[in-house]
Amino acid sequence: MIFKDFGKLGWPVSAVSLGTWNIGNQWGDIDDATAWATVRSAYDNGVNLFDTAESYGIPNGLSEQRLGVALAGIRHNVYIVSKIGNWGKRTGDGVPKNSVDMFRLCGHGIVGRLRTDYIDVVLCHEGNLEDPTMYLEGFEALKDEGYIRAYGISTNSLDVLKNFNVNGTCSVVQVDYSLLNRAPEAEFLPYCQQNGIAVMVRGPLAMGLLSGRYSKDTKFEDTVRTRWHQSDEQQAAFEAKVDKVEKLKGVVEPGEAMVTAALRFAASHPAVSTVIPGAKSAQQAATNAQAGDRLLDESELAALTNAVG
Repeated sequence: MIFKDFGKLGWPVSAVSLGTWNIGNQWGDIDDATAWATVRSAYDNGVNLFDTAESYGIPNGLSEQRLGVALAGIRHNVYIVSKIGNWGKRTGDGVPKNSVDMFRLCGHGIVGRLRTDYIDVVLCHEGNLEDPTMYLEGFEALKDEGYIRAYGISTNSLDVLKNFNVNGTCSVVQVDYSLLNRAPEAEFLPYCQQNGIAVMVRGPLAMGLLSGRYSKDTKFEDTVRTRWHQSDEQQAAFEAKVDKVEKLKGVVEPGEAMVTAALRFAASHPAVSTVIPGAKSAQQAATNAQAGDRLLDESELAALTNAVG
């Protein structure tokens, strides 16, 4: 596993880490033992950063709970990133975020579900946030209490990121970036480099499409990807992505080879500290982690980008 600096924080983090949205049953049911084995397999294959969120899971918080159990005995060897902003929204009764105490409440709950004394990073989970004032005050309070070490935001908007970094205190950002979405390369990633903000890439496999295993006729039934079929516009966007993946098959075989290439593509950008693909089995976690053994050279990057256009 290659380790990269985590922005201005300087922490050595695995180039490929583990996103744990998938172990909370929103991507299809899995049992506790499978979830725990998935986390441990990632760790055994060099992963030292695990990403989660208070809202991940059915019920809310299940991903954090399972991750906390899985990390028993090795918590001191890893970094944990979680997120505040969506607790209860999916089930119809979101926590109001109108006071510092509400952020303290959420932060304390995260620590409890993860069975740890502190979180390395907490992120704002509202990607279109207009006014970051209350988040910044709440996160500073959690930092002062010792419950978090650093904080940042998950967003695809450069303007939102700049607003959140108004005081120069944003240490980490999560952004969607992949062979199917290279928009961050223009301005977003350069801004992060200039400001020492660690970049965590979510969606490096485009929610599984960059495995090459799906066709335009695929109908997803999990609670996350079913939205791709909810309107003609969303279906068309899905099919356009599948078309690009079909072109990619001209230079890389579908399956494990394509997954590895896609993860290495995102991890190879100099602004990126780590990519956080999800997994639902020990084998899948191991395959993803092994992609972190090396980065791609310029010719390999060019072959991939030329293929998808």
